[in-house]
Amino acid sequence: MKSILIGPAFPLRGGIANFNEALHLQYLRQGDDSQIISYSLQYPGFLFPGKTQFATDAPTETYNIATRLNSINPFSWIAVGREIKKAAPDVLIIHYWMPFFAPALGTICRIVRRNKSTKIIVICHNVKPHESRIGDTFLAKYFLKKCHGFVAMSNSTLDDLSLYTDNPNKTFIPHPIYDSFGTPVTKAEARAKLQLKADDKYLLFFGVVRKYKGLDLLLKAMGDAKMPHDVKLIIAGEFYEDPKIYQDLIDVYDLKDRVIIKNEFIASSDVKYYFCASDMVAQTYHTATQSGVSQIAYHFEIPMLVTDVGGLAEIVPHEKVGYVAQCDPSDIASHIFDYFNHKREAEFIENIKVEKLRFSWANLTEGIGRLMENGEL
Repeated sequence: MKSILIGPAFPLRGGIANFNEALHLQYLRQGDDSQIISYSLQYPGFLFPGKTQFATDAPTETYNIATRLNSINPFSWIAVGREIKKAAPDVLIIHYWMPFFAPALGTICRIVRRNKSTKIIVICHNVKPHESRIGDTFLAKYFLKKCHGFVAMSNSTLDDLSLYTDNPNKTFIPHPIYDSFGTPVTKAEARAKLQLKADDKYLLFFGVVRKYKGLDLLLKAMGDAKMPHDVKLIIAGEFYEDPKIYQDLIDVYDLKDRVIIKNEFIASSDVKYYFCASDMVAQTYHTATQSGVSQIAYHFEIPMLVTDVGGLAEIVPHEKVGYVAQCDPSDIASHIFDYFNHKREAEFIENIKVEKLRFSWANLTEGIGRLMENGEL
């Protein structure tokens, strides 16, 4: 089978780039002909809140990447559309997560559909954006109505699709596990690498910091009376908003000696140290669809705490591999207290080893294959 994947890839960085590359590798492992078409310009500089859109370390795998899609240049959209139409792959897989990309992707789809042979399948990381803007619905419909099938990473996203398209050819497939960040290391080795105290307890808040990700809830939980005072919080990720919001909470709750901040994008080669150094990963989101952070935690077999929003509870069975808490600092603190007070780590890790088996990349490619069979040209 021949597949073309549209989405970010090296040297672009981030969770969706990691996802795109991992899916591409799965097709190659299956013996398929696979290519990625990535963005030569993903976001204009004034729209990107971080320091850089590019990775700082080299990839560990070899990918077939064509870097030629400019998100704001219609001539680029037309050229890419014509190229794919002529190549006539069996499937065009498009990563979608915000309406900004809909004009480019919708235009490409309009052109590709003219070959009457390529099935267009969308992997919906988000359908409704975290920060909505006027025109979002119009743009999403322009793109999504031109596709043959949809993979949703959560049931909430599956439901959201009905707001933009009446196409019934859609399915929920859980986010596969990220296994591209190296093999686990011991907790002692990881803590030594990060210059952390060997005997302290550590929570990890990982990834870019944005309002919807709920770091404020976690900091308030750290200040709750129920929170064990020997627990420290590692914040590892670049702030995409003013850090003062969170520094003020650290000051209010007198947490300066219990919070460690690494305000930068974490290189892929260092990800394993942050996860393996931690006792539990905390994802205290206000809103969510799903999160790749959970799938990194599964790979490194680190228990998790998530809030009961979006599809997070579908990925983290409560009191089996971690906790599903309410978006309330007191409830979050209660679960963290339970974890350490009742020494749940070994129990949860054994459960993770079983639970992680359901999150495979082969499961995703099989699901895409079923959508291709059902999609009408």
